[in-house]
Amino acid sequence: MGRKKINAEASTEPVTLKVLAAHLKLDPATVSVVLNNVPGRSIPEATRERIRSAAQKFNYRPSFVARSLRNRRTMTIGILVPVLADGYHTEVMSGIGDHLLEESYFYFIAHHRHRPDLIEQYPHMLVSRGAEGIIAIDTHLDHKLPVPAVAVAGHRRINSVTNVVLDHNTAAEMALRHLYDLGHRAIAFMRGQPYSSDSEVRWQAMMNVAGDLGLTIQPELTIQLTKDLTTPELGYPVVQQLLAHHRRFTALVCFNDMAAIGAIRALHDAQLRVPQDISIIGFDDVPQAAFQTPSLTTIRQPLHEMGKLAAQLLLERLRSPDAVPQEMAVKPRLIVRETTAPPRPSEKRTRAKASRQKASE
Repeated sequence: MGRKKINAEASTEPVTLKVLAAHLKLDPATVSVVLNNVPGRSIPEATRERIRSAAQKFNYRPSFVARSLRNRRTMTIGILVPVLADGYHTEVMSGIGDHLLEESYFYFIAHHRHRPDLIEQYPHMLVSRGAEGIIAIDTHLDHKLPVPAVAVAGHRRINSVTNVVLDHNTAAEMALRHLYDLGHRAIAFMRGQPYSSDSEVRWQAMMNVAGDLGLTIQPELTIQLTKDLTTPELGYPVVQQLLAHHRRFTALVCFNDMAAIGAIRALHDAQLRVPQDISIIGFDDVPQAAFQTPSLTTIRQPLHEMGKLAAQLLLERLRSPDAVPQEMAVKPRLIVRETTAPPRPSEKRTRAKASRQKASE
């Protein structure tokens, strides 16, 4: 039986390695070594060039699936994220993607909208599609996954999962100390959605720091986010409700920057100025924070760096599972911009001060 010839013009089927090797009258192993850039093999450069030219001519592509089966490596990572939207999650994913790109890894992204059934199913689906490891962003994991994993904003201790977390105690200290030093004592607080991974940890940190500073967290000045939104609409209605109770406050600590931007709009619509009447501090330092008017004072999470660190830790865990710690904490920064200022004296205090000045004249 003669060797199979390739007709480059007539053939519409993908050219296989065996067919290409037969056409070149070479061993398939030799062709595979050249096209997969396997080091340490002594093959003449003329032969290498003949193989590469033929592969290009007949549009041959090495089978990634076959190579993966042989090497038991897919160079693929699965990413779990609640939403695909601008802000926190996108910034973290950008850092993950940049590092995986540098390391020649591919990745799948699955968003679950905080649905417990999808959080349970998606890791197995990603693994069945070749994911060697998983990175979960702002996702409540409650048990061991089928492959090594890293959780960004993960706070539960789970075997084979490394948590990348922010130092929330330091973040709370920075936010409240900043407002306290400006003179604010009547401070309103915005709590995060119950399903957000950082909500409870950050709230506990805020309460601890408030106690240390002698600040009272008043229930009537505490608002709760509930909507699954990643736009300024998140903060707008809850601040409207807060204002409807006519409780006096001079500053508001927001759960994130998007909610803070919505809060500023709600205050503007109520004829209140930021920061002249109410100071606002956000959290995350998403790109929009610096370009909003007024620009937002906020606690910066190094989101891109956290994503990059998560990808780095996962690849290290794949190479050496026991060499990676169970938790890595990153430090926040206070970014002071235009939405915080000393509180204005109340009208009553202003009149009293004016009266004292007049009496002394």
